[in-house]
Formats: sequence, C-alpha cells, structure tokens
Amino acid sequence: MHPIHRVVIFGAGAMGAYFVTQFLNVPEFSTAVLARGERYARLERDGLIVNGRHYAVPVIHPDADTKPADLIIVALKNYHLPEAVPDLKSVVGEQTTIISVMNGLDSEEIIGAVYGMDKLLYAVSVGIDAQRDGNRISYTKPGKHYVGNADNTHIDERVRRVQAAFERADIVYETPVDMLRILWWKFMVNVGMNQASAVTHATYGIFQTSPESQALMEGLMHEVIVLAERAGIDLKEKDIADWYTFLNTLSPQGKTSMLQDIEAGRKTEVEAFGGKVVALGEQYGVPTPVNLTMLRTIRVLEQSFSVTIQP
Repeated sequence: MHPIHRVVIFGAGAMGAYFVTQFLNVPEFSTAVLARGERYARLERDGLIVNGRHYAVPVIHPDADTKPADLIIVALKNYHLPEAVPDLKSVVGEQTTIISVMNGLDSEEIIGAVYGMDKLLYAVSVGIDAQRDGNRISYTKPGKHYVGNADNTHIDERVRRVQAAFERADIVYETPVDMLRILWWKFMVNVGMNQASAVTHATYGIFQTSPESQALMEGLMHEVIVLAERAGIDLKEKDIADWYTFLNTLSPQGKTSMLQDIEAGRKTEVEAFGGKVVALGEQYGVPTPVNLTMLRTIRVLEQSFSVTIQP
C-alpha cells in the first residue's frame, strides 16, 4: 500500500473542519470535502474560517466521477449517517482506509456493513474544544486522536499509513492496544458530559468547578460503566477520573457540541447517547434511570425548541 496522499473528509462541522484544515495546511496532501446539495454550494462559495483563517475548500460531489481516496475521515452527526453512507461510494477504492470520528458506538459497523470492515479503523477524538458558528470554527485545544484496529497488539500496515499521515499533518495521535476500550471511554464521556451540559446550559468551566454538575455528569457515566462490564469492555470507575485530566485543560468558556446544538435549535445526538444507553440497559437487563430521565428531558427540549436538522 502506498503512502496516504488523497484525503477526503465527509462532514465539515466543528470536528471535520479541524481535520480539513490540518491536511490542507500540508501541500503534499490532496484534500477535499465530500458534500452535496446546499452544503456543497455553501462550502464551495464560502469555504471555512478556522481560528480566524479563511480556507478555500475543494469540494467533491458524491455523483462526480472522481478518484478513490487513500483516507476517508467521516465526521458527520450521528443521525445523518444511515442515509449518507451511499455517498461514499465514489471515493472508496481497493486501498481506501476509512475512519470515523463520529460520536457513539455504531458508526464503524454502519459504514463497514456497506464497504467492508476490512477498510475500517476505529478512531476517537478527545479534548478538542471546537465551537461552530456557521462556517466559522474556533478551538483552543486540538485534542488527542486515537486510531487503530480493535486490537493493536501488533500494528498492521493500514494503521501505520494513517499514523504516518497524522504525523505529516501535525495531528497528535495515539494507538492504544485496546481500541474498543477507548471507544467506550469516549462514549461514557459523551453520555455524561454532553447530556448534562445540554440540560444545564453549563460551560466546561462549570463542570471544572461545580460539584453539583460533576455529580450529574458522573451519574450518567456510572451507568455506562456497568453496561461496559456486561459487554466485556474493560471500563472502570477510575476512567471517570481520567476524564478530568482532559476536562481541566479545556477553555472554561467552551461548550459541548450538544449544548451548541440546543442553543442553535438543532437536532441533538441524544439518541446515540442516552438512547443507546437505555437500549443497552434493556438488552442486558440493567436499570438506567439517570439516562432514561436525561433522554426524556432532551427529547422534550428538542420539541419545545422546534429543532431542525442542519448540516
């Protein structure tokens, strides 16, 4: 397999824009965003403004006749994925590697069911405090990005290619031995942090200092830990403490993606967080009262704000 040269990012929101600009900053990469409809027109017309710098973003339409990508990074909102997966067809080739930096536990399996799990690596992004307002994205912390196979006892060539590309793009990464544990750890963080912030409208600074907000967040996380044990995932109570080492580095004025969605009147990813926890609780016979309450509360908030699905 040749080194990664052609990179396609699917989704140019707060997280996707970070990857777009990191690769655009390195001329040796051929970097583009995959989009259709109004999103295609907007990106082609306005580009992206990231940390005050304007980027003219190359855009590929899914129906265009184009070359396969060496690396595809999927950074959509969870609820967009099922209907969007077919749009990847034009950029998936024999040597393409696909990673998803989406929230939740299911995106790899959804993509892999169409294009083959052999093309998928697992990826998790943690500690990036990106804020989005239209095509303007800002962040103070670029975070750390975990990538690899489910088991990385031995690093294969596909993982090494992505590691090398991340190094060239100045993306801080780590490849843990147990990638599924990291996936569940990020899921635990999202379930606790995103949902608690969405109902309290609390910034990162509140969660850094307020025992009450921390207790709410940790109550949601504890239910994930119990479920992880039933699923055979090595997630422990100490993993909550590990989250604080990331949380305390974030901008106190920063807001989670779910709080940003609530404030903007957008649909949230609550079904991938509280909804998934409740579903797993029913599957394993584990009570999940805190997440059930949160799920119902955020559904009501979405209804009261007449939320819209926005790219």
